Amino acid sequence: MLHVDQIRAVASVVPATLAAGGEGAPPPFTVARVFTETRLDSWLMLGIVLAAGLYLYGVHRLRLRGDRWPVIRTVAFLGPGLGGIAAVTVSGLGAYDTALISVHMVQHMVLSMIAPIFLALGAPVTLALRTLPVRPRKRLLAIVHSRVIRIYSFPLVAFAIFVVNPFALYFTDLYEVTLRNELAHELVHAHFIATGCVFFWPLLGLDPLPGRWPYPARALLMLLSVPFHTVLGLTIMQSTTLLGGDWYQSLNLSWSDPWNDQVVAGGILWAGGEFVSITMLAVLVVQWVKQSEREARRLDRELDRQEARQRAAEASV
Repeated sequence: MLHVDQIRAVASVVPATLAAGGEGAPPPFTVARVFTETRLDSWLMLGIVLAAGLYLYGVHRLRLRGDRWPVIRTVAFLGPGLGGIAAVTVSGLGAYDTALISVHMVQHMVLSMIAPIFLALGAPVTLALRTLPVRPRKRLLAIVHSRVIRIYSFPLVAFAIFVVNPFALYFTDLYEVTLRNELAHELVHAHFIATGCVFFWPLLGLDPLPGRWPYPARALLMLLSVPFHTVLGLTIMQSTTLLGGDWYQSLNLSWSDPWNDQVVAGGILWAGGEFVSITMLAVLVVQWVKQSEREARRLDRELDRQEARQRAAEASV
């Protein structure tokens, strides 16, 4: 396995190019370029289309046999979920993610926080369990209840991964490697998505996962994640060292100052992280209330049945 310094040495011979992919330095960033710089030839776009197709096929299978699937789940999975991933990777934002750290930070927020939340609310595992044939369904259940999934979905483990990863990325040489190496750059996108799913799926997801904590403990863990974005964002804003080594300065963009852009990036992470965390805490509380209401109705029905059985027994005496 190559050492990080060796990878940097290899990557350093690559000229400062757009998106770590061999193109020239980008023109000034504008809202219009979010649409004009869209690229649909990435492996990530292929994965998005495949995931959307499989999900819609599952919904179609349910409807064919007369079963219902909540429309809100489909909208969540395809819209802010897969759509959010596409919006920051294959759109023009993806063309600027190695030129502007502020754009990269928007990607970070969407890929690790916003999209995974809505993917989890789409309940794709539940959909698969309801539509797959017997043998594949048993295999999927075995995976869901495997030791690996139990470990990574354990809330404290997921929380540690979610909190430690950004610090390990931005404050080591690894971040510069991802800017200079296209494969590493793409892997970071996948890593952001996976990290977000590992954290949010056990907290907010609707799929059956082993060892899921009760709602009060989940709400506490969500609350504990809020200061993390403040600390990371302020650290980036106040840093006296540019993230990514000399990468951003080597681009020599006349229309962007890397130092100012880094301050903006830290502010995006700080404000955006707090907003998303608090919003999702509210969603978790709503889920908690609805679950309590369902449990209360279930108990009421059970009491009604017991009362009916008692009256029937008394009438037969």
